[in-house]
Amino acid sequence: MGGPRASFLCMRVFLDFEASSLGEGGFPVEVAWVFEHGRSETHLIRPAPDWTEWDPEAQAIHRISREQLEAEGADHADVAARMLDQLSGHALYVTAPSWDGQWLSRLLRAAGLPRHALRLKDSDEAHREAALNVLEVLGVRDDPEAVAERLIAQARLNVLPETPAHRALADAEAERQVCLEVQRLAREAVKASRWNRA
Repeated sequence: MGGPRASFLCMRVFLDFEASSLGEGGFPVEVAWVFEHGRSETHLIRPAPDWTEWDPEAQAIHRISREQLEAEGADHADVAARMLDQLSGHALYVTAPSWDGQWLSRLLRAAGLPRHALRLKDSDEAHREAALNVLEVLGVRDDPEAVAERLIAQARLNVLPETPAHRALADAEAERQVCLEVQRLAREAVKASRWNRA
């Protein structure tokens, strides 16, 4: 008999980190993820003992203090284990794969886990795939790749705030909203195309 993963379905998940600094010794201070259907989690991360690099300018942006992490953060190893449990096998998307990948790697290694246990892709890939799925299923005749790029640009204008929140959950949710808006715009584009041909 299969366990809880017997009916496992791979889903898109939008993920974001906030960090202590952009330097080589920067470490993750917050992580959040949002599944495409809306289920989400967010965690403040209590620093590992050797995580010491702290940039006051980074703190001014995300407004998370080291004292708050010590008081309210979850143990870094527990956060890493939770991520593996919840996110393994899903398609994980971030807006800055090089930065977010660096902080994910630091978190996993500090917890004694393989640094490539989870892999990140660029969120634009998720938006492009979402647009193409709709366009192809509904039979768009124009160049689907070009249409998808236009839809992604429009969705970002429609949905994203002028200034990012610089909090992990809000920024991850914003990318999920872009993906939903891309799908909505794709359906509208197909509908308009059919109307013009009628």
